[in-house]
Amino acid sequence: MALGLAGTAFAGNPLPWDNGKLMVSENHRYLQFENGKPFFWLGDTGWLLPERLDRNEVEYYLKKCRHAGYNVVQVQVLDGVPAYNIYGQESNPAGWDMSKADPDGVYSYWDHLDYIINTAKENGIYIGLVPIWGSQIQNGNINAEQAKAYGEFLANRYKNKKNIIWIMGGDIKGDIHPEVWNALATAIKSIDHNHLMTYHPRGRYTSAKWWSKAPWIDFHTFQSGHRKYGQRMGNADYPIPDSTEEDNWMYVDSTWAYTPMKPVLDDEPSYEDIPKGLHDPNEQRWQDYDVRRYAYWSVFAGSCGHTYGHNAIMQMLKPGYPTSYGSDGTEKPWYVALNDPGYSQMQYVKDLILSFPYFERVPDQTIIAGKNGTKYNRLIATRGKDYLLVYDYNSNPMKIDLRKVSGKKKNVWWMNAADGSLSFIGTFDNKVTDFDAPSNSDGKIHDGVLIAVDSTKDYIAKDQKKIADRSIADKKRNLNE
Repeated sequence: MALGLAGTAFAGNPLPWDNGKLMVSENHRYLQFENGKPFFWLGDTGWLLPERLDRNEVEYYLKKCRHAGYNVVQVQVLDGVPAYNIYGQESNPAGWDMSKADPDGVYSYWDHLDYIINTAKENGIYIGLVPIWGSQIQNGNINAEQAKAYGEFLANRYKNKKNIIWIMGGDIKGDIHPEVWNALATAIKSIDHNHLMTYHPRGRYTSAKWWSKAPWIDFHTFQSGHRKYGQRMGNADYPIPDSTEEDNWMYVDSTWAYTPMKPVLDDEPSYEDIPKGLHDPNEQRWQDYDVRRYAYWSVFAGSCGHTYGHNAIMQMLKPGYPTSYGSDGTEKPWYVALNDPGYSQMQYVKDLILSFPYFERVPDQTIIAGKNGTKYNRLIATRGKDYLLVYDYNSNPMKIDLRKVSGKKKNVWWMNAADGSLSFIGTFDNKVTDFDAPSNSDGKIHDGVLIAVDSTKDYIAKDQKKIADRSIADKKRNLNE
């Protein structure tokens, strides 16, 4: 496979960590840099990146991530004990004696992980490191003492890397061998004082259920998971009400109900092109409009960012590797999946949110003056002091209370969520006003965002045709640079 993209670095362009370390905002809802600039997490799921991609593929993939606006890539460090990369190198050649994990004269498993982290750094991307997948803890392949030694190894190796975010867990409930997670997290944090840490839970759970008081967790994540409405699948301890499976917006409030309040995001919603519910290859697949819905619902509910995933990309599927989900032999490879529409559409939610004053933004459903719908007909709203945003998935008429933000007059736009294009609707009086979304009479989804701004503010120009690119350099990346 010839991927054909030379070079990764974009010399002279600012990098995220030029703004200092990541930290939690003063209002405990968002992430920011030390200098006060906001950090909106836009993640891609590259779980098996360390195991399945060679150096050339790593370069290509991370450059494509940069071009698509992603600033975080979530990866599994160890999917097994041991894990093996594409070069045949194993992660644990001497078991949990990590002093022998990186032998001299060999391009080791850990050298390859170093290369991934360094290449991500050149592209302005954080690597969200999951040290060991939850199944390995559940299966007893590491105990607390071994986890402590492993955590110390990781922390000493990566504490000075600028682009690291630690993610404990890995699709597992926190009450399964919690002593192992505490040992691993505490060991890392005792050495590494430079990086944030969170926990990736089992589907339909929030990390706050188990770790709200843990001193090592800086922000929370939830996994809204891959099930469709009504797809219960017999779980005895199902943690959410029936027929709310797709309502990922509800996890934000439920996480904030724990104290102390911490930022939260959905770091595993339904993946693009994965069977609904995961386990039946004959099920319909989640589409680009589905992954857009999950992003806007979660972010407008108050999330500090969002993570996208794709069935083929998350497992770095390519010829010679069986697929984990779907029909063996029929799945597209990861480098083809990069062209699927949802992958490039996630940047618009980040660009939109960063177009307005950031830290004052709150979810506010009272903006919806009329009767709101349920499921796909639900409108979801967020606002600052002088702007409001309403996401409309199903082209429903909207009755919007423009009085919820400042200004005697409001300039109003519609943003197409699929391409970030803007259409100026007009200037309106400060009152409850009816708006119509683009028609879906053609049977297609035309989801988007109603934007209303105090007419004295210039966050968006009336003649602006597209939401502005809010990458670090404030300009579009050229893949040939």
